[in-house]
Amino acid sequence: MTAPAQWLAGARPRTLPAAVAPVLAGTAVAAYVDEPVWWKALLALVVSLALQVGVNYANDYSDGVRGTDDDRVGPMRLVGSGAAPAAAVKRAAFLAFGVAAAAGLVLAATTAWWLVAVGAVSVLAAWYYTGGDKPYGYLGLGEVMVFVFFGLVAVVGTTYVQTQTFEPAALAASVGIGALACAILVVNNLRDIPTDTLAGKRTLAVLLGDPRTRALYAALVAAAALAVVGVAALTTWWALLGLGFLVAALPGLRTVGGGATGPGLVPVLQATGTAELVWSVLVAAPLLVL
Repeated sequence: MTAPAQWLAGARPRTLPAAVAPVLAGTAVAAYVDEPVWWKALLALVVSLALQVGVNYANDYSDGVRGTDDDRVGPMRLVGSGAAPAAAVKRAAFLAFGVAAAAGLVLAATTAWWLVAVGAVSVLAAWYYTGGDKPYGYLGLGEVMVFVFFGLVAVVGTTYVQTQTFEPAALAASVGIGALACAILVVNNLRDIPTDTLAGKRTLAVLLGDPRTRALYAALVAAAALAVVGVAALTTWWALLGLGFLVAALPGLRTVGGGATGPGLVPVLQATGTAELVWSVLVAAPLLVL
């Protein structure tokens, strides 16, 4: 029987800051332009967390049944390691998607019904990242999905359900959040270039190669810094406090730039997730106060 600690590890808690950060940033913009609606913010957080956990389990299942994780270097995978039956991990993924759908339906019913379509596309994107006959994560498109759904949709959507307006500041914030969420995936795929290449998984890192993937990681961190300036220009210059996220990002930049490989890149996942959360907290603080 799979232990609770193994299920928790399979949910990949180090990636969860990527689900919290967009909701915090989007709510802060809502607070600055109008008034935050805290119960909607909480529901948006449930949607974001459930989608993140769902996509983590879905990736575990799909990569596991394909054999992609047979020689995995990174954190334990439930199916690839044999810790849990594939069918059970698949059920866990769809249970998480169900929780996201339920919370999303409440938001749609109290905001706008077209949000149901956005939610449906989000779930489909989460599943077909590595699922289905032709997963787009195997075609170098994973970063696009992360930027769109864990950046643009998550931040702008969180603001919209509270204000029912599309705010330029939310768009700017979504670029910063999306860039750092992409950076988490980039370093994950950088670590897995050797095994993904053998398994035929053509991630963006495999297509770009090691040196250019490391350069892409640095470029994404730089884009997140520029996005702080964009948010500040559209709201208050106090938002420039968000540039403090670079302190949290520096260890990851040094490790990636220093040429670390394999297990040496695992700490960068948590460091980048922490940097994304710090970005959202430092940008959000002045917007919530002023």
